[in-house]
Amino acid sequence: NEFDNNIIQYVREEFNMLIGEQLAEQVKIMIGSATPLKDSLVMQIRGRDLINGLPKAVEVSDSQIREAIGKTTYQIIESIKITLETTPPELVSDIYEHGIILTGGGALLRGLDKEIAQAAKIPVRIADDPLTCVVRGTGILLDNAELLSKVIAPNTEEF
Repeated sequence: NEFDNNIIQYVREEFNMLIGEQLAEQVKIMIGSATPLKDSLVMQIRGRDLINGLPKAVEVSDSQIREAIGKTTYQIIESIKITLETTPPELVSDIYEHGIILTGGGALLRGLDKEIAQAAKIPVRIADDPLTCVVRGTGILLDNAELLSKVIAPNTEEF
């Protein structure tokens, strides 16, 4: 996950400390936020000091994690805006009316839905079960050939 990689890199650069992917994900879940929080959150993290190789503990705040993931958050928002700009008008009107649904683990990042909604000026909501809804939807499509044929674009390339 790109957010987790951002956190690992930030901790490496700011604290000369190495942390693993699981801890980075925990940090993202516990104190990560795409928007400033009313009440600041702080978390102690432990890793390996890159200078002397010994165990090390530091405290990180939600604002530091927001800084760490800021570039990826911006890239997500810009990708959505670019996609909307190139979407046919008839589909855009549906999107502006019904909004978009965030799926996947990134959808669970506090405030990401609000940041996207504000930047793209469209309604945004989080799927009921963002971690598994795409897999379940794909399973439904694969079990239903008629439905699958409606979402698969024909191959127009010549060989």
